[in-house]
Amino acid sequence: MTLTLYMHPLASYCHKALIALYENDTPFKPHFLDLGDPTVRAEFNALWPVGKMPVLLDHRREQTVPEATVIIEYLGIYYPGPTRFVPEDPERAWQTRLSDRFYDLYVHEPMQRIVADRLRPDGSKDPFGVEAARATLRTSYDMLEKQMGQRFWAMGETFSLADCAAAPALFYADKVQPFGETHPALAGYFGRLLDRPSYARVLEEAKPYFDMFPG
Repeated sequence: MTLTLYMHPLASYCHKALIALYENDTPFKPHFLDLGDPTVRAEFNALWPVGKMPVLLDHRREQTVPEATVIIEYLGIYYPGPTRFVPEDPERAWQTRLSDRFYDLYVHEPMQRIVADRLRPDGSKDPFGVEAARATLRTSYDMLEKQMGQRFWAMGETFSLADCAAAPALFYADKVQPFGETHPALAGYFGRLLDRPSYARVLEEAKPYFDMFPG
């Protein structure tokens, strides 16, 4: 197999890369990681010392490609398919990349800060940091509510890199800071993401691990 994706089925940024792979039926081998195993972690750190998933290994081109956004762009260049994740038009391209970063930085990351706090032992919780993360999510939801009242996908009528970012970010963010009753347009968009076959497949594969999610 030319491509190997180092991943875990529950990991949110792995979901982002998997959506892109499934969108275009790109052949790849999933390599599940249990980073709680010291041997597995050491082997993975030898591949990518930062130690964060996902990482794509391209055996044909002898390239190690980290970071979900970069993986998706890499696939678009070297393993393209029917779904083009970044538009050719320069104006639409930078807007799509901005939307991708928005979901990563202002939905995904504050969600992860809240989740990480739940995993901390008693006595080391960070209520101030959690409230700051919730405030960021509330602001992001308000901004996205205005956008999605006029769009079908994140960038309009075409599924893109931004939607790959939005799906896992919103899935987990809704569990720590629900938006369904307060932001109907955003909730409608999230429903369309859940119905997208590529993401539905990702979630189906993640189901056996959902009880590991703290909350």
